[in-house]
Amino acid sequence: MELGLDTRVTLLAAGLLFLLALGLGVWKYRQMATTTDHLAHPYVDIAHRATLLYSFATLLIAAFVELSSWPTWVNLTAAAVVVFFFLVAIGSYIVHGARRDTTNQFEHPTATLHIGMVALIVGEMGGFAVLLAGFVAGQFGG
Repeated sequence: MELGLDTRVTLLAAGLLFLLALGLGVWKYRQMATTTDHLAHPYVDIAHRATLLYSFATLLIAAFVELSSWPTWVNLTAAAVVVFFFLVAIGSYIVHGARRDTTNQFEHPTATLHIGMVALIVGEMGGFAVLLAGFVAGQFGG
């Protein structure tokens, strides 16, 4: 069975996210091995764990992409929007972990943070809703 381009790209994204998660695990381990309390910075830990979860979530998205009845460009766009916001979240965790500037980015929220969170919610839920609708149409439609 040959996978569609949209599915192959989404699976590649899942693999790259998993590889990033493994690399973040090395960073986390290094901090645990070298700090006096043997703990990584909270955002290093969050970056590692979130990236692991996002890599598997992207595998789930790939399954819905493959089984969607929408055109390739719709599936690829919807999946790319979701993965983009996964990457934005991971990037913010990495930045906070590297800077060690906070243990809670919502402690002093800005308007930019709130706007970003609304965009993330709309992008992730909207992108997946498109794929879910394509799955339903393709697998349950007439």
